[in-house]
Amino acid sequence: MSCVRFNTPAQRQQMTDVSNGVQRDEPIAQFLGPVMTQSKIDRLRLMATSENPKIRETVAASRHTPEELFEALSNDPEPGVRMWLARNEHVPCDILRKLAHDPDETVRSFVAINFFVPADAMGELAHDESPRVRALVDWKAQLAAAS
Repeated sequence: MSCVRFNTPAQRQQMTDVSNGVQRDEPIAQFLGPVMTQSKIDRLRLMATSENPKIRETVAASRHTPEELFEALSNDPEPGVRMWLARNEHVPCDILRKLAHDPDETVRSFVAINFFVPADAMGELAHDESPRVRALVDWKAQLAAAS
């Protein structure tokens, strides 16, 4: 397997500048990832319709996924796709509320530990039928109290 990289001229110049100390003292924020373009959003839309659930999981996990795709993926028949939505901190609160009632215990568990889950959904999860979900709600509350 080859380890050859194909860098753009701008990337090569940036690496040269860093190795020569030009940017050594600048914060890492100077090296942000590439800009999200419309073609990348279009690719996410296409991937969301894939027959392969692992590809749909990738879309559910992305912070760049458009809100309407989050909504569509919240109805996905595969629990793994909904689980990745529940883990994603960029999913809107209304979808997290919906996932708090998901039939799959693992999905509800990930909703319980999502930092951005609304308080009303956490209240419902505190009375979940699953001991695991309730334990995660308690654990998260203990963490918050210790902070």
